[in-house]
Amino acid sequence: MKFFLAAMAALLLGGAAYAADTPPITVTPVTRTSRTITGQQIVVPLRPDVIVATAVFAPGARLPEHEHIYPHYVYVLEGELTVVVTYPAKRVTVKAGEFVAEPMRTWHYGINNGTVPLKLLVIDQVPAGVKSNMVLRTP
Repeated sequence: MKFFLAAMAALLLGGAAYAADTPPITVTPVTRTSRTITGQQIVVPLRPDVIVATAVFAPGARLPEHEHIYPHYVYVLEGELTVVVTYPAKRVTVKAGEFVAEPMRTWHYGINNGTVPLKLLVIDQVPAGVKSNMVLRTP
């Protein structure tokens, strides 16, 4: 038992010395939400696959009108994203360092109205095996 206590003391003291020599870690919350930008409750599929991607929009680039069936989250790394909801009409600008939960089952599109590339981190939560969370609007 004395050996165990001595070993634990050595680990704790060693850990404290290590922590004192390392640079601090800063955690800055970006957002916390249970609703999309249109006020819809976010409902996550049971045991979802999480799809994570990056996207780069050249200045003036625009996605076609589409909807997401499942939760779709966007974090703007650089530039500004404008999300345009076609009905009911709504326009939201999301700047670098900001997060948005896009609407589900609501027609909308994203556009880079800026003069610099728009860089996004995109996260989808979909049922296992679903390939894409984007449904394009057809005429």
